Amino acid sequence: MRHPKRAVWSAGQQEFAGALLDAGQPVPAALTSHTARTPTKRFAVYRNNIVFGLISALRTRFPVVERIVGEECFATMARDFVVKHPPLSPLLMFYGDAFAGFIATLAPLAELPYLPDVARLEAARTHAYHAADAAPLDPLALQRLDADALVAARIVLHPSAHVIRSPHPIVTIWAMNSGAAELRPIDGEGPEDALVIRPDAAVSVVKLPPGGAMFLKALASGLGLGRAAAIARDDQADFDLAANLAVLIASGAMAAVHPTHDEVTEP
Repeated sequence: MRHPKRAVWSAGQQEFAGALLDAGQPVPAALTSHTARTPTKRFAVYRNNIVFGLISALRTRFPVVERIVGEECFATMARDFVVKHPPLSPLLMFYGDAFAGFIATLAPLAELPYLPDVARLEAARTHAYHAADAAPLDPLALQRLDADALVAARIVLHPSAHVIRSPHPIVTIWAMNSGAAELRPIDGEGPEDALVIRPDAAVSVVKLPPGGAMFLKALASGLGLGRAAAIARDDQADFDLAANLAVLIASGAMAAVHPTHDEVTEP
């Protein structure tokens, strides 16, 4: 989905927008009302409503981040984010794409090094949800190819597919804090890469097998299945092609396959 380009604002509009999100700025001089020359109270109400709305948008988009840090902490950092990163688009469903990077700059949250990647995962869920629809590939389309054609085949990934790589167990952390799994200690848990996908109505978060993230990246670049597998194996010695294909089939992450003769095979 294309995002609208940022509008070119006049100096007056920039002043209004800045004052709207920052309570430390005065009411724009051009604003008046029939009850007061400077409508301080009315502007404060409007300002609070706008800020509250943007914080609510972040809260809706990043519920796991909020659960991890708590409502009060989340409200504080969300308000700071709103002031420093005002929306550039009227599509508030995508507001907060920069939230993960912002979290990474907050020194008090350094003890939660996985939090930015959890935020990236949650942001990817929104984009997956609003991605274009496409039917997952029928697994029989792969079975119809002989061994040589399968190795050379190019896989088209589902439009909703997003891969989030992390040195932290983000899939486990997300699952435990979203209600998808029971809470348990994560001491000793290793890195986890996530596949975020919406083949049907619901968005799924899948933990990729070793090398899966590199495999998907190579497939997305247009490389054939065999070459993509080789790159993934260079990245992870224990890469298992069969296990990764099983995950892609089960998750609905493939939308089409291009055999060696370049005919497109779709569901």
